[in-house]
Amino acid sequence: MSEPLEQAERTRDLERFVTFIDAIVAIAITLMVLPLVDISGETGLEQESVGAFLQHHQAEIYSFLLSFVVIARLWLAQHRLVRHMVDTAPGTTWALFAWTLTIVFLPFPTALVGRHGSDETTKVLYMGTLALSSLALALLAWMLARHPRLRDVPDPPRIGPALTTAAVFISALAITLAFPVTGYYPLLLLILFDPTAGRWLLRGPRKGAFKSTA
Repeated sequence: MSEPLEQAERTRDLERFVTFIDAIVAIAITLMVLPLVDISGETGLEQESVGAFLQHHQAEIYSFLLSFVVIARLWLAQHRLVRHMVDTAPGTTWALFAWTLTIVFLPFPTALVGRHGSDETTKVLYMGTLALSSLALALLAWMLARHPRLRDVPDPPRIGPALTTAAVFISALAITLAFPVTGYYPLLLLILFDPTAGRWLLRGPRKGAFKSTA
């Protein structure tokens, strides 16, 4: 097989792989809304106003909004890395699969946040998953920086942002475990590193899932 044909085949395989990952992310981010669909069928909606019903279930609503924003941020970070990839290696493939696993798993702790937000295990599952997701992206960035043949730009990707995001999630987890009254508010530390996410997170709840009952 000639070099141009080999390159074309590698490009086609990479495109299919990235498309596959994007499809998985789209499904995962869609699954997070299912708990909201479930509560919309509860009998309580027939006994109170929509406004009161929404206020009663604000924990589930805000956990969905927060996770949507976080997944979108993580996907954008992943997109910035893979858009310059021209080939894969076993390490990059498994790093992307590891990242995808964290995204697929996230709807589960998201649902737990809506129901049992003050539980310590829920916090570990939720914020720990986000930290692992960022670490997987840091690993991918490191591999792309180490192997120039895998990218179409001379400058290596920056590993710092992914590591910083992971550190934010780990720090937020440590703070909320040490001071349960802070609930999920330590995640607002993301404001310091992503103004767009910060604007969304500032619309977060004043009570409910992100305010601990402990």
